[in-house]
Amino acid sequence: MQAITELANFVSSYPASALPAATRRTISLLIQDLIGATAAGLRSPLADAARKAALEAYGEGYVSIWLTDKRSSVVGAAMANSAAASALDIDDGHRGAGGHAGAGVIPAALSVAQAVGASDLETLVAIALGYEIALRVASSRPVETIDTYASGRWVSYGAAAAACRLLGLSATEAAHALAIAGSEGPIVFMTASSKFEGSTIKEGIPPAVVAGVTAAYRARAAATGPLDLLDDNDRFTRQLLTGDLGSSWEVEKCYLKPYACCRYIHAAIDAILALRRDGEEIRNLRIETFPQAMRLANERAPSTLEGGQYSFYFSCALAALFGREALQPVQKERLADARVLELAARIELEPVPDFASAFPVGTPARVVIDQGKGPEEMTVPHPLGDVANPLSSDQIAEKFKNIAQKNVHPKWQDEILSAIASLDTTGFLPLLTALLPWDSRHWTSETAIFTELEKGNLELWRILGDRGKRPF
Repeated sequence: MQAITELANFVSSYPASALPAATRRTISLLIQDLIGATAAGLRSPLADAARKAALEAYGEGYVSIWLTDKRSSVVGAAMANSAAASALDIDDGHRGAGGHAGAGVIPAALSVAQAVGASDLETLVAIALGYEIALRVASSRPVETIDTYASGRWVSYGAAAAACRLLGLSATEAAHALAIAGSEGPIVFMTASSKFEGSTIKEGIPPAVVAGVTAAYRARAAATGPLDLLDDNDRFTRQLLTGDLGSSWEVEKCYLKPYACCRYIHAAIDAILALRRDGEEIRNLRIETFPQAMRLANERAPSTLEGGQYSFYFSCALAALFGREALQPVQKERLADARVLELAARIELEPVPDFASAFPVGTPARVVIDQGKGPEEMTVPHPLGDVANPLSSDQIAEKFKNIAQKNVHPKWQDEILSAIASLDTTGFLPLLTALLPWDSRHWTSETAIFTELEKGNLELWRILGDRGKRPF
């Protein structure tokens, strides 16, 4: 059986009731983390441009663009939400895949689910399956064959898988959707020909969402794709791709990011924060890392937030001078901070043989710092937030509040967090309501509801019910 067909069979036939409780809890946690990342990136130039483009290119519609009063089509909303979620590089990731699934899968799943009035359990299952397919495709690539670690190269598979499940596609239709998504997803850029330059292209996740969601709708309309796309054993290890489907869930192996910068940099930041003493001058700071980290643009004086996200020099200088809060998230004015730029210009960065084979399974770092009392050294094999070094529930909540505070009022934050905490019992409707600005929640009385229905408000019809299903 072709690999895509096997994956599609799993997507279409997995019983929703079999999804483990632990997996559902993990998904709730990842949704919380991603909404926090969305709040942090909401007013970034990248997200602003994506929202404007969504409305102009994909049109207005009935699917929510989170934390705004805007609504677009299924694809437009999914793209815009994905852009905001990935804008500041503080969204979840996966070590085996070497990238980020959540910023693509969750916006895709929730947009399609809202459009079709999917049940709560089916929505959770769709998210689990989206993560599973995307991360298996990415993780099954032998390291020596990978031409780019940009997540957009494989997130399209996950967006398609989630959409297929929610649209109720057959196994055959789902197979073609995955094949279309994999064939037409963004190329992004090649590792061999381009560094991570910090442009607003970044990892190519929003266009991967567009490709994946669109592929599912096209397959439902009888479009076909190359079903042998994943059958090259030199490019995809079959056991990692399709072995033991359903026995465990890749979504439970994701890491969370405490700092708004590339994950490659996090171990070094952890070490710096542990070694740093307030009030002491930094005479020397050397960072030893793995070879792949040198492929970042690593600008010493980046001109954009995206450039800062891909710079060891800038991000580590910021952490050393102002602590973790300065990276939750990074404020644009820091780009011109003379103290940060002066230290960034002096930091030494080099790959070392100790870490030569660490990536992508690990992203370790060693920091040597002299604060006036001689060199002090610390090695961090697993940065904070990894499965082997997880954030506590309190740290995750603190991160949410820190990164969201600029764009989301504390009372609004509490409402969102409360809705997510009760997701397993009350479903998605309270969350989608909480993601609307207060002044946009105008259906507050029976009279207002019937007024909206008389106007033909299709979104409200979806909220109140659709053919006997419990929608949101």
